[in-house]
Amino acid sequence: MTARPANAHQARLLRLLRDGGPHSRAQLGDQVELSRSKLAVEVDRLLGTGLVMADGLAASRGGRRSHNIRLDPRLRFLGVDIGATSVDVAVTNAELEVLGHLNHPMDVREGPVAVFEQVLAMAAGLRASGLAEGFDGAGIGVPGPVRFPEGVPVAPPIMPGWDGFPVREALSQELGCPVMVDNDVNLMALGERHAGVARSVGDFLCVKIGTGIGCGIVAGGEVHRGTTGSAGDIGHIRVEPDGRLCACGNRGCLEAHFSGAALARDAEEAARAGHSAELAGRLEAAGALTAADVAAAAAAGDPVALGLIREGGNRVGQVVAGLVSFFNPGLVVIGGGVTGLGHTLLASVRTQVYRQSLPLATGNLPIVLGELGHAAGVIGAARLISDHLFSPA
Repeated sequence: MTARPANAHQARLLRLLRDGGPHSRAQLGDQVELSRSKLAVEVDRLLGTGLVMADGLAASRGGRRSHNIRLDPRLRFLGVDIGATSVDVAVTNAELEVLGHLNHPMDVREGPVAVFEQVLAMAAGLRASGLAEGFDGAGIGVPGPVRFPEGVPVAPPIMPGWDGFPVREALSQELGCPVMVDNDVNLMALGERHAGVARSVGDFLCVKIGTGIGCGIVAGGEVHRGTTGSAGDIGHIRVEPDGRLCACGNRGCLEAHFSGAALARDAEEAARAGHSAELAGRLEAAGALTAADVAAAAAAGDPVALGLIREGGNRVGQVVAGLVSFFNPGLVVIGGGVTGLGHTLLASVRTQVYRQSLPLATGNLPIVLGELGHAAGVIGAARLISDHLFSPA
């Protein structure tokens, strides 16, 4: 993909075709503020770039039938979602439909070189399967703060060796296409906004609870990143004075008291102390516990596991209640690796938010689990790079 839209009108048309699929010229005219002659000029120019193509006759609206216009079906975007313990890589078409999706366990602490070797191998596998000859752009999510304009992680607490690594530049050279980099929870929010539970919501919070905790903030349909890209880093809000030591070096952070890693640690302590036969049995069988073990124990009715989940949900809910009072969102989405904890977690979060925030903010506020699971991040990554490429150069 070498062409870019020449102006804001063309960018608007490309995004309409991405988000809504093929349109007739008349349908496009209904959604953009252009005269019929100006619309015809811009569509013809886009046809000349190869970004869009005619696609069969449109339904008749009286008079001469026109052709549908669609994005070039050969366009391909790569979405990469790097988590703390695994990597997801997917290829999409220009309308952000996932054509192929791979997941592989990977410890982000192995460092950027090892992680990107794995990413490139997975991308090569998708190409070899015939889904893409190459990529027109790639979006990358990483589990830490990102200086967004440069695509560089900055002092990420759970990513030793990544500080200052030129992710955008390095992968652009390897993949031979434009690359955009963002925090993973921002991409989850973009994914849910594009194809998930937040499709029709302009102002919402997307809380990701995995190895760490973060929050994507969407205002007016756009991700709010803050001045330096660190907006939404709620995992390091203090919830317990002089509490546990956090990976960031401070004490009492939300992330230190409830996240996938903290939940597993608390479950192991309970098992070793003899408080839960269910968790003790799982620990003996596996040698270690994970958040998934706690979810399974809770599903089996284990009161200790249920108590750990409720306590964690209460802590998350306390922080989210403050965010709701401050931001007044139309929706709160809970996603990430611990969503296997399901409605026990969700109920605790809801209880705290509805109890602590003002009725005007919570009277019509849905707090729901995300719809897309592992696909949210890769769809959001494809959305990120398509937003960039479908903007004037």
